[in-house]
Amino acid sequence: MRFRTPTVALAVTLLAVTALSACNRDSSDGAGGEGGGKVGIDLPRSDSDFWNSYQQYMEKGVKAEKIDHLPLTNSQNDIGKLAANVQTFRSQGAKAVIMAPQDTGAVAETLNNLAAKDIPAISVDTRPDEGDVYMVVRADNRAYGEQACKYLGEQLKGKGKVVEFQGDLASINGRDRSEAFKECMDENYPDIKVFELATEWKGEVASAKLQSTLAANPDIDGIYMQAGGVFLEPTLALLEQKKRLVPAGEKGHITIISNDGIPQELDAIREGKIDATVSQPADLYANIALYWAKKALAGDKPKEGPTDHDSTVIKIPNGYEDQLPAPLVTKENVDDPKLWANQLDKK
Repeated sequence: MRFRTPTVALAVTLLAVTALSACNRDSSDGAGGEGGGKVGIDLPRSDSDFWNSYQQYMEKGVKAEKIDHLPLTNSQNDIGKLAANVQTFRSQGAKAVIMAPQDTGAVAETLNNLAAKDIPAISVDTRPDEGDVYMVVRADNRAYGEQACKYLGEQLKGKGKVVEFQGDLASINGRDRSEAFKECMDENYPDIKVFELATEWKGEVASAKLQSTLAANPDIDGIYMQAGGVFLEPTLALLEQKKRLVPAGEKGHITIISNDGIPQELDAIREGKIDATVSQPADLYANIALYWAKKALAGDKPKEGPTDHDSTVIKIPNGYEDQLPAPLVTKENVDDPKLWANQLDKK
């Protein structure tokens, strides 16, 4: 699987809008062209290292490509704030909107309001349950759950007890990861007992529930964290406090796999504190969202099939989805310079 460095991805992917104007679209005149108008960009939250990294890439992208955009907003995981921010974009003349709705079931009205004004919406990381969307930019979240299941199943040799920190089940990502993980475990590893802990993507909730689960089940063998950006720090702190943070390879080690691929997770893999993560491409989430925003402004219609940026566009009931690659990271490839977290500017 090819995975470009952020520097190359930014240059190649975004310049492809003009240099490869025929790529992955249908156009009424066969040539397409640059459209005009401002882009409204709402960031979903600031309490996650993953989303803070995404914000850095988004800020770099709009500057590098001289995107005409309105001031960035942050809806702080609040669907009401997202709706208000989008309404502000509309009143300020936005011609396209990039968002990452965390509650995928409650965003339909906001999307339909945009569609009524012919303002294309690009949804990053999450696929809205309903409401018109020009393009969803996300990785295959069911694959996250399946990869985590198979990794833990193989490492534990099909037996043991595993804790799963489920994301918010109001989010398509939380549902996809949870459902795929359960289906894989039930089918392939029936002798592994899974403790499903609902967290609403909140680290403090995960930590409190893990503490209770460990008290009742001190023989926990594995943990699946659906979002390292919010779960990593409190989980490691609790395990260290309980003297359960045993290095990988030593007796008593709890096998941990995560999702996100932030620098802190990679450092934890290097240190033997966790074993693996699935790297969500924060760089490509930002770069490809801007790519599709420019396509939308140009009036281009997406179509299904492979893209020039190593992904595949599929048709979904309410629009299209660009499914980006998300590799498994372990100690064998944690230093791969192509991983976005190894290229991110560390402040």
